[in-house]
Amino acid sequence: MSADFDRPVQTQMAVPHFRTPLGIQGEKPTGRRRVFVQTESGCVLGMELDRTDNVHMVKRRLQIALNVPIEDSSLTFGDTVLKNDLSAIRNDSPLLLTRNILHRSSLTPCLSPSSREIQKKDRSGPVEILGHSSCFVRTKQIVDKVVNGMRAGIEPSRVQGGLGGAYYFKNSRGESVAIVKPTDEEPFAPNNPKGFVGKALGQPELKRSVRVGETGFREVAAYLLDYDHFANVPPTALVKITHSIFNVNNMIQRTKKHFSKIASFQQFMEHDFDASNLLVRKLKNEDGNRFSEVELIPIDHGLCLPENLEDPYFEWIHWAQASIPFSEDELDYIEKLDPYHDSEMLKTELPMIREACLRVLILSTVFLKEAASYGLCLAEIGEMMSREFKRGEEEPSELEVLCMDARRIVAEKEAEMKVLPPKVEAEEDGFQFEIEYDDPAFDFGFGPNPFSRLEEEDEETEGGYSGKPKTGHSSYVVVNSLSGYRSANEPMPAGACFVKLGDMNEEQWGLFLESFKDLVVEALCKRKMIAMGQRLRLGTSCQF
Repeated sequence: MSADFDRPVQTQMAVPHFRTPLGIQGEKPTGRRRVFVQTESGCVLGMELDRTDNVHMVKRRLQIALNVPIEDSSLTFGDTVLKNDLSAIRNDSPLLLTRNILHRSSLTPCLSPSSREIQKKDRSGPVEILGHSSCFVRTKQIVDKVVNGMRAGIEPSRVQGGLGGAYYFKNSRGESVAIVKPTDEEPFAPNNPKGFVGKALGQPELKRSVRVGETGFREVAAYLLDYDHFANVPPTALVKITHSIFNVNNMIQRTKKHFSKIASFQQFMEHDFDASNLLVRKLKNEDGNRFSEVELIPIDHGLCLPENLEDPYFEWIHWAQASIPFSEDELDYIEKLDPYHDSEMLKTELPMIREACLRVLILSTVFLKEAASYGLCLAEIGEMMSREFKRGEEEPSELEVLCMDARRIVAEKEAEMKVLPPKVEAEEDGFQFEIEYDDPAFDFGFGPNPFSRLEEEDEETEGGYSGKPKTGHSSYVVVNSLSGYRSANEPMPAGACFVKLGDMNEEQWGLFLESFKDLVVEALCKRKMIAMGQRLRLGTSCQF
């Protein structure tokens, strides 16, 4: 039976809105703002904030609705734990209400509504886009079709594959037009329908650099970054959507007839078959006959833009097509990419995105642009980003080694400015200043000796340069979130983080990028010279 959308949404409450000093294009200059507060159990509360509201007042209203002490919970917005000021919160922003005690027993229930206050009227519709970007015009048309289908009594259907909850929503003719993935039904999320539960929203999930409940806005980011629809990413938006089909593992919540969720909402694309995370659609000619040519449609971008560099898995890295050089159109598109503009755009469109994710975006785009300009194909770029296992241990990728070298340069320059005495004074007094590297005060995140060079491997490859850094694994230091730092020759799990980007301040980050660019150019020049030498030895006339 379809939901009755003419009556109030049962899982939301209406509470007063507020004014932000930020002028966002496309939004009305009003003093009231609407936000969606999501609990770590997945319930969504629609709220309105007045310009006089602060965090304490909002949490007080949440205390009445959720029956929990406000001192035992925090209200967060992306990286920010909201203290009192709400000036950074825009209209339609998703907030997360979490408990401060992260290591609670599995028997302790997550926050869930238990008050009649939640049943107050909410003026929102069954599907609402979070954000007002002009990029969502096409998505708005699909939303209208889905709403018409709901009101016509057309039920959505569950997607059987995958580890998380996903649903096909249909138009009034019963045709699938959108795929919806609730954030609280992701793998390990509280309401995962396939048994993969155990973590609260905001905690690390399958990949430690991607948090539970945050794959949805990554799907949207991939669409927003696909300028001129060059990569063919389907229209995607973050929505608040209400329906009875959604899964809820909490027995109290199951008694309700409607469940409101925050979810990624993506246009369903007709296709003939799929390959990994690519949909394949055969092209037709004017007569409607199938051609041998196909169109590729990339989907499932929920793990893009991680908070740290990790070992990526490129299904396509050994495909023959990945070894074909970029076309002129592709090279022109890559050359025009502006990672700094993209970062600012995502801050505007998806203000909940974490700063560490944006830094990974900037670094990866800088690397892509340089690698493409030096003639590397997609497979070669992927190899430089991928780790290898040697002697049963995971080695950092060539990209990670470049980042580690850049971080070491930053540490050395900071040490020169903060630790070494002025050169003139040393000459006058004849005093030689010697740094005790073993002093814990000189631990800059790279172990006890940040100034030591990486040890070179004894193994030499024919031709001199192998394309991978000649460094022993024992010289690396990996970040351990519990104990601080440890030597990489200790046993470590796969997927460990060799270098972080989010822990640098703005000055360090700027210096890091400058050093990284120089190191990338140097590495690519070596690659080019070696490749040219190999071609000359083979007696070919091919140019790099």
